[in-house]
Amino acid sequence: MSDKEIRTYDVVVIGAGPVGENVADRTRAAGLSTVIVESELIGGECSYWACEPSKALLRPATLYGEAARFPGVGAAVTGPLDASAVLKHRDRMAADWNDHDQVDWLDSVEVELVRGHGRLDGPRRVTVHTPEGDTVRLAARHAVAVCTGTAAALPPLPGLDAVRPWTSREATSAREVPDRLAILGAGTVATEMAAAWQALGARVTLIARESRLLGRVEAFAADLVAERLREAGVKLRFGTTITAAERAGGPDDGIHLTLSDDTRLVADELLLATGRAPRTDDIGLGTVGLTPGQWLSTDDTYTVTDVEGEWLYAVGDVNHRALLTHQGKYQARVAGAVIAARAGGSALDTRRWGGHAGTADLEAVPQVVFTDPEIAAVGLTTEDATRTGRVVDVVDYDIGRVAGAIQHDPGYRGHARVLIDPQRQVIVGATFAGPGVAELLHSATIAITGEVPLDRLWHAVPPFPTISEVWLRLLETYRDQQHSPIPGESR
Repeated sequence: MSDKEIRTYDVVVIGAGPVGENVADRTRAAGLSTVIVESELIGGECSYWACEPSKALLRPATLYGEAARFPGVGAAVTGPLDASAVLKHRDRMAADWNDHDQVDWLDSVEVELVRGHGRLDGPRRVTVHTPEGDTVRLAARHAVAVCTGTAAALPPLPGLDAVRPWTSREATSAREVPDRLAILGAGTVATEMAAAWQALGARVTLIARESRLLGRVEAFAADLVAERLREAGVKLRFGTTITAAERAGGPDDGIHLTLSDDTRLVADELLLATGRAPRTDDIGLGTVGLTPGQWLSTDDTYTVTDVEGEWLYAVGDVNHRALLTHQGKYQARVAGAVIAARAGGSALDTRRWGGHAGTADLEAVPQVVFTDPEIAAVGLTTEDATRTGRVVDVVDYDIGRVAGAIQHDPGYRGHARVLIDPQRQVIVGATFAGPGVAELLHSATIAITGEVPLDRLWHAVPPFPTISEVWLRLLETYRDQQHSPIPGESR
């Protein structure tokens, strides 16, 4: 086939991370011929440079901390973590940066793969430049789905190329533990990598422009993380930033940093964890009237709103609705159903919580921050409610008072908060902070997406003794605050 010939499919997907894979899986399952284009490893950022390797680095750290604190176990925990063994475990969880299994999966679901850099080339057209120097031209009968995700957004520091800073990719794939690690940032990547590398033996300094960590979660949860990081030995520098960075001449001289408060410090590595930017700068947006480098705005069907016709979709991080892998996969399931319905001439169900509407992006986005302690949250926070003018009742409970939490750790430190819509009597937000709370999150997500009335939640009996008993305690606390009886109980 010459490079001028065009291969035509029902659907062309640009980007073979978890989001693109799921779009392709759903459209192929609906009987639509589908091709996916990828310039890097099949499986994307989450598999090789984010979710999987970062959690592989973090789990030994949290397990070590829990064991060291537990009566009868702490005395048996001697010496530091075996950093070499942890890094080997990380490598296994990142599949040794080999995507053979992912390619085999694409073959098993009959999705064709073209390796190379894909760019839009006008409506329903994609041109791929392969590593071998060939050009592959693709056309879509029904849809092109852009699933290119995001990359690290770097601050405007002069001389960054010479400094050779880490981004999240280097932080999750580094082969050795740096002696001194400086981190600029206060979000999930910054706090998770501070916890992981400090536990592996690095001396970590976290530098944050903000006055607190994790600005998008409840303050009580962020404060617990800051407390534990300090206990682990991480130095936290709030209200400042880096104004200059220079890598000194000798290999052992490190990176010399100047902060905005005129203090200086030296690090062997610098991690810039200052946000994400869309990978749309070189995917041919100009050929369809869009601006390169922008986030792609969509409606709730993930159809790009600034392009005529209903053929271009932006799914996952690239649309800036909810920058989380699991949420992107949710979007992919919805988008796949939308593409299949339109291709078959079926009507869309775009009602709230309908099969063709990404409602969860707006009302029930679950997120776990895998620090020590974990933070698990879904729905509104109190700050969200205040900003949007939502009236909510706030219910708090100390998780450490729950019998299951004490069984987990006699010195358990944690806190739970739910936000309740007083008119509808349903939960609209939940945040848990403490060891093991990630496993509480799905029940909260179900309560919010299902709009389960509080009087029905009373009948959801948590097993004893587990941390999940905090649900009962929260309901009891709300009952006492409102002076309302348990269903069936007289006043």
